Amino acid sequence: MVTTVGTESTYEKLLRNLLLLEHDAIAAYEQTIQRLDNKAWAQQIAAFKADHDRHVQELTQLAGTAGAEAPMEGDAKQLLTTGKVAMASIMGDAATLRAMKSNEEDTVSAYERASQHSAAPAEALQIFKRAHEDELRHRAWMQETASAA
Repeated sequence: MVTTVGTESTYEKLLRNLLLLEHDAIAAYEQTIQRLDNKAWAQQIAAFKADHDRHVQELTQLAGTAGAEAPMEGDAKQLLTTGKVAMASIMGDAATLRAMKSNEEDTVSAYERASQHSAAPAEALQIFKRAHEDELRHRAWMQETASAA
């Protein structure tokens, strides 16, 4: 799935769409934690989910300051992110991590673009950059762990 998040014309729309993306990601993380047999991997995924929870808190605060809509749950794309995990889990833990890594591609791209968004204030750009670094770390761990399995 390729996202367009980060290409919005306004800062308010950017915040709304980042929040939707984060809620979709959290749902996929919850699904993954439940489906992984490897408990050490599930623990690491839970730690990554905590990063996404923090992103939601930070984005919600930014949205409040900007007077932007702050969705409290994901949208229809959530079916794709969670469905991909559910299907992959049939093939084992490594396949589940590969499905999550493909979901991470969207968050990496979204935050990379958001961290350079011309309408975003400096405070928001810093938050987006930190989130981008989190997403790069998540994706790298999933790639390395799934490949080594």
